[in-house]
Amino acid sequence: MQAIGLETVGMTMRFGAFTALDNVTTRIKPGTVHALLGENGAGKSTLVKCIMGFYHATEGGLLIDGHEARVADPVDAQRLGLGMVYQHFTLVPSLTGAENLVISRADAPQVINWNTERAALDAFLADLPFQPPLDRPVSRMSAGEKQKLEIVKQLYLGSRFLILDEPTSVLTPAEADEVLSHIRALCEGGRITVLLITHKFREVRSFADDVTVLRRGKMVGSGRVADLSDKQMAEMMMGETIARAELERTGTPGSVVLAMKDAQAPALSGPKGIAIDDLTVQAGQIVGVAGISGNGQTELMEMLTGQRTLTGGQIEVKGQPFGATRTEVHDLKVRYLPEEPLKNASAPRMSVAENLALREFDRGPDGSIFWQNRRKMLRTARRRIDDFEVKAPSPHVPIATLSGGNVQRTVLAREFSGDVDLLIVANPCFGLDFNAVAAVRERLMQARNRGVAILLISEDLDEIFELADRIVVMSEGHLAFAAEAGATHAGEVGSYMAGHA
Repeated sequence: MQAIGLETVGMTMRFGAFTALDNVTTRIKPGTVHALLGENGAGKSTLVKCIMGFYHATEGGLLIDGHEARVADPVDAQRLGLGMVYQHFTLVPSLTGAENLVISRADAPQVINWNTERAALDAFLADLPFQPPLDRPVSRMSAGEKQKLEIVKQLYLGSRFLILDEPTSVLTPAEADEVLSHIRALCEGGRITVLLITHKFREVRSFADDVTVLRRGKMVGSGRVADLSDKQMAEMMMGETIARAELERTGTPGSVVLAMKDAQAPALSGPKGIAIDDLTVQAGQIVGVAGISGNGQTELMEMLTGQRTLTGGQIEVKGQPFGATRTEVHDLKVRYLPEEPLKNASAPRMSVAENLALREFDRGPDGSIFWQNRRKMLRTARRRIDDFEVKAPSPHVPIATLSGGNVQRTVLAREFSGDVDLLIVANPCFGLDFNAVAAVRERLMQARNRGVAILLISEDLDEIFELADRIVVMSEGHLAFAAEAGATHAGEVGSYMAGHA
């Protein structure tokens, strides 16, 4: 198997009057790892969908090893040696690794001779740098094992050019480095070429040879990674100088604001429940909850928002039993930013202004419904839209019409405003651009320095280490590790996240 090179030439994709991709020309050399950078909406997904045949470019074309190629559909792309490993796994959970590989073939037999197939699989895997478990059901594999199996599946299908879409988003740091090291070795051996979509500069710096940067559908920069700094790549992505303030940590933790004692609740799936033996957050402290997605973080947030009923134990805020009723949330000054804010923290059909008023709509000085005073509501909305740089055509448009990042900004604007003593946030920077990420993290640190108690649930370990005073690890529904941030390191936290410690 020999790596192939690929070029997009003047590739343009229009959807009606909207140009999602505008004259993008880039060359990905055979046997290299080529990083593709860009913020949400930059055109990355459109570009790879044109390469893989999901879309047919309005203008421009594709060269494979210097020859013009027309990709009719994803099946045609596979025939040409192009494969893609998606951000979310596409494996069949109930089947074993071997079964997933064999059924992925277009020529899979109706009656499978497993002795023959296993011998062929063993021979195929013999010279690969990683060996996913073939006899175990996918449902019992770790995230790292699933990711390896996804990559092996593409190699097994004959892909010589792989697109990897955020391949480390569900992996621990150690698993991410292992997977990308193996990918790098395959490229250096001349077996495959990789287009790596990632938002982590550390991965670009450590594993990529070249980089292409998209912004608003256009290619705005490219080059050898060794010749570019992180700051230069970030500036290409944003189109402006990145002004990031140092996060100063002042003050010391005060009294306990949030306390969970022997708190138990059923899990989203599986027989194991959620059990939080002892978790406290003090005033003026950020406690970061790290963990691989699916280890109980969603349930933890639902326990704290009253969406998941406790089956044992208790939650206290400022020493009082807390059930997350509207009155308790208001009186105890608790605010939330849950995952998927459009689904969990918004009224999708209501306007941006109305969503920004949801905390106060029934808190008028005379007990009136707040949004009956339309002028005041709109003044408040416009101020918050400006303060949090929400990109909305008008305060009157339904919040569901905004992009995911702007829904996030809208909810942040509502929850960060006013008098807050306890802030519970989950992945607060998901979908935001560099400047917005910096602004949100600065606001979190400022709130902490004012004495706000903050529980930060995040799958971004860099974010945890940047912000948290204390770090706990959630694994299989319980807290497996806890330490002061300065007394631990990414390797130790990552081992607990993976369940190895």
